Parts: sequence; C-alpha cells; structure tokens
Amino acid sequence: MAATRTRVSKTHQRTGMIGVIRALAVLIMGGLIDILSAPVFADPPVPTPDHVVVVVMENRSFSEIIHGREAPFIADLATRGALFTNSFALAHPSQPNYFALFSGSMHGITDNNVYTLHAPTLAGALRMAGKSFVGYVERGSPRHHRPWQTFADANGVEQDLAAFPRDFTKLPTVSFVIPNNDHDMHDGSIKQGDTWLKRYLGRFAEWCATNNGLFILTFDEDNRRENNHILTLLVGRSVKPGQYDERITHYKLLRTLEAMHGLSPLGHSVAETPIAYVWHQESP
Repeated sequence: MAATRTRVSKTHQRTGMIGVIRALAVLIMGGLIDILSAPVFADPPVPTPDHVVVVVMENRSFSEIIHGREAPFIADLATRGALFTNSFALAHPSQPNYFALFSGSMHGITDNNVYTLHAPTLAGALRMAGKSFVGYVERGSPRHHRPWQTFADANGVEQDLAAFPRDFTKLPTVSFVIPNNDHDMHDGSIKQGDTWLKRYLGRFAEWCATNNGLFILTFDEDNRRENNHILTLLVGRSVKPGQYDERITHYKLLRTLEAMHGLSPLGHSVAETPIAYVWHQESP
C-alpha cells in the first residue's frame, strides 16, 4: 500500500508540473502575441531634401539676433521660414557643440583643443548610404569650428568656400558652411555676419523656396548670458513659415538630418525624435 501511494503521489506531481508548464506556455505565448501586435510608434514624417545646407554662426544669443536691428537678412529669413524660439546649444565653448551636431556626442570634450576621435559621423553615415557630405570652409576659420578634421571617418570632406557651386543642383546631399571669425559674429559684428550671410547664402535661400532644398541657420553657442539660448531657423519649400516653441538642441537637429536621409541615429541623437510640425503635409 505504501508503494502504491508513492506511485500515485509521483503521478500527481508529474501531472501538476505538466499543468504548470502548459499554463506558463499560455502566458508566454499570450505575452508574445501582445508584443508582436503592439503598435509601433514611428518617427514623425519629414521631407527628403535633395540638398541641405547648414550654416553655423558663433557666440550670439537668440535675443541679440531677433530683438536687435543689426540682422535684417536673418529677420527676413525668420518671416519666410520656421523660427525656433526654444533652441538651445549644449555646452561652452564652441567645439563640443560642433561635435554634437556632427557626431551625436560631445565625447567628453570641454575645450577647443586638437583631438583625433574614432567615432561615426554624419559624413560617414551619408557616405555609407551612397550620399554625400562636404564641409565648405571660409579661409581663416579655426580648426575647432571644423569638426570633420577631428574624426577619422570624415577625412577628405573639407573644401574651400570658393568651391561652393553656383549651380545648386551640384551641391552634396548635406553640407556645412563655416565662416571665419570675422564673418561668423565671433569677432565681427552681428551686422557684418548678416551681410556675409546674404552675400554668400542669400541666393541659395531663395532657391530653396521653389526647389527641393533646405537652408538651416544655427549657432554654436550663445554669449553666455541666456542659458545657451540660440537662434535656429529653417527655410525651404517644404517648410511652413511660423514661430515654433518645440525645444530643440544640436542633437535634435542632427536627428532630423538623419531621418531625412534614412540614417541610423548617431550617439545621443537616438533619444531624440526628428523635428515635427514645421513641414507641409505634402512635402516634395
């Protein structure tokens, strides 16, 4: 009788274990189905410009540019494009902000010294996607305003500003334009920088209004008086003119450039969503 009770007990144990396993299987499969059927939240749609030009100016706050009277060309662009009233740089001094915009990270750097970094960049990502990048540099621009010189995967992308094509259909997919310190408002005045912008980029901004191009103007940092509040604006056929209070940083701007061209997010830009709400519904 004792042996029989032992056999019955073991049979009940096996039966109980099978029931537990079946129950767990049901729970797991049910959870898996829930996961697979859960909605995927995609990035907001953005246009795909044929040519994007990003101009980076220096060391001026949002209010200096927008509320002053020394930058009539920029003021005109602001009425024709998307002006971000909550745009912020990430650090002081200049160089970490350029790294953030170009590679999605400041890489722990807090100065303007010379470095060589082995990390992916916007230029390298565009090249891998079969697209192109050029950094157009005005003579005399300091090295710490030219981030591609720091990164190994961005060798050979710099050209003199004199090579900026007059036929804008010949521009690369994305380009940065870097004035020297006399014209980027760092050493020169706001008025000098504004005049320079109109001279060198005015025609391109006009061209973007009727062609599939995008002009982006931003600053590396403010004047250290407004919590790094800087001006950023976008001008182009795909842009709905207006003022937008969406908070953006160099990381969010980079994330938008990546989304426009189907690139995987670099560094901290992965935590951002592309700039939304400023695009016409039927973007070119």
